[in-house]
Amino acid sequence: QVQLVESGGGLVQAGGSLRLSCAASGRTFANYAMAWHRQAPGKQRELVAAITSGGTQYYVDSVKGRFTISRDNAKNTVYLQMNSLKPEDTAVYYCGADARFPKVRRGENDYWGQGTQVTVSS
Repeated sequence: QVQLVESGGGLVQAGGSLRLSCAASGRTFANYAMAWHRQAPGKQRELVAAITSGGTQYYVDSVKGRFTISRDNAKNTVYLQMNSLKPEDTAVYYCGADARFPKVRRGENDYWGQGTQVTVSS
């Protein structure tokens, strides 16, 4: 069982930055692929960024060059550094985890956090 707790969301002006954190419980964090997903009002949840247990990163095209996903296995934490934020980045951001990366890519994580709101004002 893995429990995920996100933090770091908030209100920021366009062009600003935020760093989201997701703290995971469990001794096998290093074995899990981790991801950040987001859901804007009236839209489906989408994968934003993911990182394998080995550190390989994946990004959706709309955030490439602006967002960076990283993980610290010693702290059981995954981060999402978000720079050059745009109003269209406004959403609830969810942390997800699964032992299998293909499931993460499909948004079929076994484990989910409760979400943190990110609001970007224009």
